[in-house]
Amino acid sequence: MKRFLILGILLYVSAASAQSPLILSQREQATVMDDLLDDRLKNLLPGLMSREGFDMWVIISREYNEDPVIKTMLPATWMASRRTTMFVMFDRGADKGVEFLAVARYDVGKTFKRAWDPEKQPDQWAQLAKLIEERNPQKIGVNKAPGYAHADGISSNDYDLLIKSLAKPLQSRVASAERLAVSWLETRSEKEMVIYPQICRIAHEIIAEGFSDRVIQPGVTTAEDVVWWYREKIKSLKLDTWFHPSVEIQREGSSESEIIMPGDLLHVDFGITYLRLNTDTQQHAYVLKPGETDAPAFLKQALKKGNQLQDILTGTFKVGKTGNQVLAESRKQATAQGLVPSIYTHPIGYHGHAAGTNFGMWDMQGGVPFTGEYPMHANTAYSIELNVTVNIPEWKKDIRIMLEEDGYFGESGFRYIDGRQTELILISK
Repeated sequence: MKRFLILGILLYVSAASAQSPLILSQREQATVMDDLLDDRLKNLLPGLMSREGFDMWVIISREYNEDPVIKTMLPATWMASRRTTMFVMFDRGADKGVEFLAVARYDVGKTFKRAWDPEKQPDQWAQLAKLIEERNPQKIGVNKAPGYAHADGISSNDYDLLIKSLAKPLQSRVASAERLAVSWLETRSEKEMVIYPQICRIAHEIIAEGFSDRVIQPGVTTAEDVVWWYREKIKSLKLDTWFHPSVEIQREGSSESEIIMPGDLLHVDFGITYLRLNTDTQQHAYVLKPGETDAPAFLKQALKKGNQLQDILTGTFKVGKTGNQVLAESRKQATAQGLVPSIYTHPIGYHGHAAGTNFGMWDMQGGVPFTGEYPMHANTAYSIELNVTVNIPEWKKDIRIMLEEDGYFGESGFRYIDGRQTELILISK
């Protein structure tokens, strides 16, 4: 048995085959998160600032009222902002690159360097204004945004104090950094995309274990029992989740009983948070009846229709298209192919329902205001979340195949980060 460290992910590899990813210790996780952050700030952010037209980005956040963006820029050992945390990122040009300053008593992590001595200047806001005036930026971005909560992190009070501290010529240069903040949050780095498949694999393996006879005893176990098994499993692995899982039952006849029985079609909605990245997955399992060795053909065919809708949606992805354009095209194609679709796909990354291009919501199949008008960019990740309604004559009812898998949209197109469900999970015994 050999032990390897690949970009912060520890693997145990036997002579025969690779085993499950090993979840890192808290100390090892901190090292990986800080390395990923340092790489993103130095190699990703400069291009985003240039693309969005900002030569300075100022982020201000107070303890207990954290800006969603600043939380992604703090070192792993910082659980939150401290007092009033101020970051200044200034693009000095191609030769010198971006300067990273912390208007704080000390360096913040590897990258943000201390730029305030309270002994010489007790007023933190005056020091911030001085740093800005010395650099004379042409466009100053702040996280004040109408469309994305992720990018609206500066409080009204702090915004007023910032404007008040600046000289009038600089006040007019302050602008919403909404698109810059969204770009920072939605764009995945090369190093992150080496790690992300491992994170999705962990989530898939937890789902598979929960949907097995190690957890489910038909006639005894309830859907809620499985939900709480997932919660306990997450904790036991020292992982986090960004939402409470759910397990639902669809079956022939009434679905009122929560006790799982042979012949049931189960559905799970499940996600984890690891190394600051999130997953969001929905899959289905079938509980075999006595004598069965496979799921009924009509359920297997229903799952294929869900995969068909996935293919339609991801096949319309293109840089520059808005989410509403993709949604309209996908729904038109799906309907023409005889499907009954519902699409509510969203970005995934630092947040579960992340910043970026949204493709419908369950109650907005005609388009989503604002976030649905945001255009697609390369190097972004999405939870391909949707459902298709299928009539099952054998059950004399409609069922919904509800699928969700995390995928990556890069320069060469779309791919699932750790594959997708194409066969029902079978629960025996």
